[in-house]
Amino acid sequence: MTRYLLAIDQGTTSSRAMIFDDRGEFCAVSQQEFPQHFPDSGWVEHDPEDIWNSVVETCRGALKEASLSAGDIAGIGITNQRETTVIWDRATGKPIYNAIVWQDRRSAKYCEQLKADGHEPMIQEKTGLLVDPYFSATKIRWILDQVPGAQERAEKGELAFGTIDTFLLWRLTGGKSHYTDATNASRTLIFNIHTQAWDPDLLGIFNIPGQILPEVLDSSDEFGDIEADLLGESIPVYGMAGDQQAALFGQTCFREGMAKSTYGTGCFLMLNTGDKPLRSNYRLLTTVAYRINGKPTYAQEGSIFIAGAAIQWLRDGLKLIRIAQETESLAQQTPANHGVYLVPAFTGLGAPHWDPKARGAIFGLTRDTGIKEIVTAGLQSVCYQTKDLQKAMEKDGLRPTALRVDGGMVENSWLLQFLANILGATVDRPKLIETTALGAAYLAGLKAGVFDSLETLEGLWQCDRSFKPEMTKEERDRLYEGWVEAVDRLQSH
Repeated sequence: MTRYLLAIDQGTTSSRAMIFDDRGEFCAVSQQEFPQHFPDSGWVEHDPEDIWNSVVETCRGALKEASLSAGDIAGIGITNQRETTVIWDRATGKPIYNAIVWQDRRSAKYCEQLKADGHEPMIQEKTGLLVDPYFSATKIRWILDQVPGAQERAEKGELAFGTIDTFLLWRLTGGKSHYTDATNASRTLIFNIHTQAWDPDLLGIFNIPGQILPEVLDSSDEFGDIEADLLGESIPVYGMAGDQQAALFGQTCFREGMAKSTYGTGCFLMLNTGDKPLRSNYRLLTTVAYRINGKPTYAQEGSIFIAGAAIQWLRDGLKLIRIAQETESLAQQTPANHGVYLVPAFTGLGAPHWDPKARGAIFGLTRDTGIKEIVTAGLQSVCYQTKDLQKAMEKDGLRPTALRVDGGMVENSWLLQFLANILGATVDRPKLIETTALGAAYLAGLKAGVFDSLETLEGLWQCDRSFKPEMTKEERDRLYEGWVEAVDRLQSH
């Protein structure tokens, strides 16, 4: 009898539920977008109730599409937009403020203060992260400061904190489970990746009461059972991982030196470094890739805040295109060296620059510049930013030579060919590009006994197409130099 797994993939702009079978084959999907809120410059929020409702509806939708009932599901895996922060009332389950999204920059001044006070070296040593508004701790601090009485209530144990995985788990289990996994915990700025525990020194720096924190479990673990009335029958939650770690897992990058790059709203390049957390000298992040049977595997990660979001902006903001798919044919009609550089620093620059004050710009415009050039520059910006990460990894002695890619943007073959060209590396697109949801399903499947080992999972990975570099080194270097110059000019203003 076929066994099925349900993956909840809660992303930045939409929630999805996907069902996979015991061969890792895709069976059904249901997806729902939800509103983004921008209350101030550089601020990004979600209404947690919108997220919750979209998750329940998509889970029901996926089961219906697959003609399955809850009883057919062996386990649920949850993967989520990371760092996004929710604090809620333990008694009512109601959030005390909107979810502050990972892209949000409101705590930039606070981060500058922490650096000025000399806290960054210790924070980086313990967490593998840099002091930046991106991570959860400064968002927690903001909510506890701004919502009247929140700090006091947190100290009394009346409030609970969670990233989106934890908030969903709490709701799914009717408030019985207050857990996160090691990958999500490793993105908060208060979790010690060496001891694999919340760190008292870091909680002290941020003045965060330990009572609000979830318990940290493995990525493949017993997280509790969902309430029967949600989907018609109770189902165990067996897997949990932040979206980028889930994608690494879904791409079966289980061996040291294997790398994946996900192109969604942002872009995230993650390299498996095995059982050692390698500290970067070039402002990349050290993070937990996954933790199974109490044993953490580490990764080095470069985060780019704006990838697919740049194409969304060209579509919705500038209205240069009607649908994202048009970008491929426009780029095919445009020479690679058209001279325009779009730097999409809409919410600052991520790795390896970490400049929260930078803002986007387009360089090299002439009277000949048209829609084609600007759209192509938008696609190329994603590849140039990936090159920035590759260069930083190279300096750390860890050059990824082959890259497994996933995310919505990788359907664009022109983009992947240009990526291979600019990286001078092979780019592999898998048959199933929904590897984030697949990774969550794999983690749940391991605990449910649907899969017996990582080796079994490795055997399920299939390549759709390999892109090899077709550009000379001289041309690659020339194009990339133009990008570096554009970023320098942006930062000097």
